[in-house]
Amino acid sequence: MIRVLVVDDHPVVREGLVTVLSDEPDVQIVGSAASAEEALPLAAHERPDVILLDLELAGASPTSAPARAPGSSAPLDGVEAIPRLAEASPHTRVIVFTAYDTDERVFGAIRAGARGYLLKGASVPEIAQAIRVVHAGGSALEPRVAAKLMAEVRTPRSAAPLLTAREQEVLRLVAQGLPNKQIARQLSISERTVKFHLTSVLRKLDADNRAQAVAQAAQRGLL
Repeated sequence: MIRVLVVDDHPVVREGLVTVLSDEPDVQIVGSAASAEEALPLAAHERPDVILLDLELAGASPTSAPARAPGSSAPLDGVEAIPRLAEASPHTRVIVFTAYDTDERVFGAIRAGARGYLLKGASVPEIAQAIRVVHAGGSALEPRVAAKLMAEVRTPRSAAPLLTAREQEVLRLVAQGLPNKQIARQLSISERTVKFHLTSVLRKLDADNRAQAVAQAAQRGLL
């Protein structure tokens, strides 16, 4: 079973997600929270496999606002919560579930460590499949979000690439949401070789996960 924690400040959305995802045969809802502050102790106690996280939590300021003062008790927004949730439950993977797909929010969430980015309006099967993909170690990007990353990937480069040609090929397929098995099949290489290239990419880009690597490579014009 995939153990899931739902974090959304809108009761109707939160309760609806809990209800529909509870019907999935391989999903177990271990808790729900209306804020990052509620989610942190739940994550530490329940150790969910996946957290479905809204970015725009009530009372929280967006991360585009000036940096909070040390010791501030202001509510955390979703992007700020991602690394805190990772500290509370290190093996947990976060999928952002939001109404916003601005570049700032997309890249901010992925840089913070999100493994997936879905827009509200996604169907139940799409949400459930994203949970499965991310739980299995992949990345799940809503098509419009993936298109943003791919548009950045295609931006002309002004400097020699840090990544090898094969690493670029692998990362482009990662950006499309393909798991290692499909990448291996498409490039006619073994899954072990795919993992080797991904490890090299993560190291070169100082990234913690696949989605973060795609975002950083796109922003740096390395693909």
